[in-house]
Amino acid sequence: MRKNLKNFGLVAAGVAAGALLTLQISASAQQAASSPLPLDQLRLFAEVFGQIKHEYVEPVDDKKLLTAAIKGMVSSLDPHSSYLDKTDYEELQEQTKGRFAGLGIEISSEDGLVKVISPIEDTPAFRADIRPGDLITRINDKPVRGMTLDKAVKQMRGEPGTKVTLTIFRKSDDRTFPLTVTRALIKAQSVKMKVPEPGYGYIRITSFQERTVPDLASKLQDLARQQPNLKGLVLDLRNNGGGLLQSAVGVAGAFLPDNAVVVSTNGQIAEAKQTFRDTYDNYRLPLFDSDPLNNVPDIFKKVPVVVLTNAYSASASEIVAGALQDHHRALIVGKTTFGKGSVQTVRPMTADTALRLTTAYYYTPSGKSIQNQGVHPDVPVDQYADGDPDDALVTREVDYSNHLANTQDPNEKKEQEQREQEQREQDRLEQLRLLEKQNDKKTPEQRRKDHERPPVEFGSKDDFMLQQGLNKLEGKPVVESKSFAERKLAQKKPEPSASAPVVSPPALPATPGSSPTSGAQPASSPTAQTK
Repeated sequence: MRKNLKNFGLVAAGVAAGALLTLQISASAQQAASSPLPLDQLRLFAEVFGQIKHEYVEPVDDKKLLTAAIKGMVSSLDPHSSYLDKTDYEELQEQTKGRFAGLGIEISSEDGLVKVISPIEDTPAFRADIRPGDLITRINDKPVRGMTLDKAVKQMRGEPGTKVTLTIFRKSDDRTFPLTVTRALIKAQSVKMKVPEPGYGYIRITSFQERTVPDLASKLQDLARQQPNLKGLVLDLRNNGGGLLQSAVGVAGAFLPDNAVVVSTNGQIAEAKQTFRDTYDNYRLPLFDSDPLNNVPDIFKKVPVVVLTNAYSASASEIVAGALQDHHRALIVGKTTFGKGSVQTVRPMTADTALRLTTAYYYTPSGKSIQNQGVHPDVPVDQYADGDPDDALVTREVDYSNHLANTQDPNEKKEQEQREQEQREQDRLEQLRLLEKQNDKKTPEQRRKDHERPPVEFGSKDDFMLQQGLNKLEGKPVVESKSFAERKLAQKKPEPSASAPVVSPPALPATPGSSPTSGAQPASSPTAQTK
């Protein structure tokens, strides 16, 4: 059951599972060239290239061959570094704007198939009931196995109004079925608000886009008008794979005191050592005419907050959750997050290509790296009232075959890491065996109901995790997680109050720098991404 995900590819019109931020990184090709080049290996590369050109069964296009070589070189470094060709680069730019054409799913690859990470809410894929964990085996009757992820994405993209038929294998149901979905122009609304009950607000952020901070400000103003005696707020980051880091800093700033540290970064070069505070300069984007948070009522700096997370809360979501947790500004309720704690710089290479390269780790305000660890909930809670047995199938950052080490973890040695990977596999297999035993005891009718259980509609009255978050805010009993996998991940620690006063964070480690960035950069400047 090894989850050997080598490429965390995005889309079929999905959102970038990451956070983009602007960094003033001055590393150049000249600096790279200051080190001696491995001439023997370069000669070997040239010889292999020549042999392919001369002897391969059919002619190979030079550009295609060299692009594949570059992509292979970069992707071998870690799961999140990649070379972006014209299509990839256009998609990345579309994703940050929250407007693109396609189905509306975020995908990766698994065992040669396309795996659904998450459908985007209010899109064709979401309405067609495509679920996280679904495996796409055929696209328009063409087998996916053997396709590159890029080619699979191109097969699923198309003009709005056209149809694509996906053949889906659903692990939880152990069945394969066809599903025809109509493509559409995806305009992802990243911030949603409702009043689940009088005196309490609910804000869901689906991704961190260019308009997320001003949209959040608008929703918070609406909420304050509707509920002038607000007693508590639930901030829902479940299934949020990330987005723009500036937006994450701004979202955290809506709830933290002025000038609070949100996140810091540390890399090999000086300019990658940064500290981001919740000041306008640190979350400003080109579309802003003024600070979007200026008119947000002060109540949101004080009202008790619960943040909902799950294993698909990644990167920018983890930055927000980690900042609010470290400042004791919110309680984290739900599941341990994905564990993506690195930063990627996206540097344009030509007019229509770019290099996305891991350049730094990021750290929560207390100086903690969440790489491979995730943000652990203060109160572990399942998504369903009867538990989440499918947790055994969840894949996190640590399950990637070439994930980066957590430099703060003394167990991140090669031998120890191998033992831990083997132990995780044993735990996962044991959980699967327990599931099989439990299923064997169920009647056919019970198994049928399990298979037909619909996915949770976040924010609805049937949203069990949301109800537990509200219970926590109201001082009522909370049903904690039954999950074996979550109990293994969740830290056991004294639980702070959701309304605990904000405190100054501990001193940051010496490695991350203390100078904030200088706001938005020109389009030609490199940008960095946590995915």
